[in-house]
Amino acid sequence: MNKEKHLDQSSKSVLYNDNIIAVTNRHLCSRPFMEQLECVCKLHPHAIVLREKDMPEAEYLSLARDVTALCKEYNVQCILHSFINVALELNHPYIHLPLPILEKYAAAPCRHFMPDVISTLSHKNAADYQQFFKVIGTSVHSVEDAIKAEQLGATYMTAGHIFATDCKKGLPPRGLDFLKNVCDTVQIPVYAIGGINIASSEGDDSTLNVPRLKDVMECGAAGGCIMSGMMRV
Repeated sequence: MNKEKHLDQSSKSVLYNDNIIAVTNRHLCSRPFMEQLECVCKLHPHAIVLREKDMPEAEYLSLARDVTALCKEYNVQCILHSFINVALELNHPYIHLPLPILEKYAAAPCRHFMPDVISTLSHKNAADYQQFFKVIGTSVHSVEDAIKAEQLGATYMTAGHIFATDCKKGLPPRGLDFLKNVCDTVQIPVYAIGGINIASSEGDDSTLNVPRLKDVMECGAAGGCIMSGMMRV
């Protein structure tokens, strides 16, 4: 399998920043969240992961409706995070699951679905979540995690944290050697996360200047994930 393939090739057009995944955190925004996400969409990242996992599920469902519509308008792939029932209810086959959650659904998928979702999707053979989702991402923090994630059916993974970051204060970064080991071990795309920042640039505002992106891609990564920088562009 080509590690540089797109998360979902059927949704790709010409993208300016095709090696970057934007990860959301509404708490970091200085402007209204939807306004910030529109700024991100205008940059055409490879995808946006809607990572507002501290929300109640009902609120996340409402937000996900708005964000998926916004992403569709800009032809940017939107990946929902953690709330698998929301993805199923919205018939949205792109999900990112923390590895423990991915393990849980892989072990007994239907046991964890809401009853009305099971009923609605039974004709799609939703007992196997892999039958429904086109993209299943997960996060890994060791080579062992990466092997397990690939075995569980992940189609891409984020690996980190690679560089020092305020999001993980006090925790030493795992570094580029770790990233290379993960990339060498699995056959699915790996995106580095942690401490990958946007530098100020002159000229074309549609293309991001991400100095560390070259470093992670030289390790075999398909690209990098950016949270803080994307919530402040």
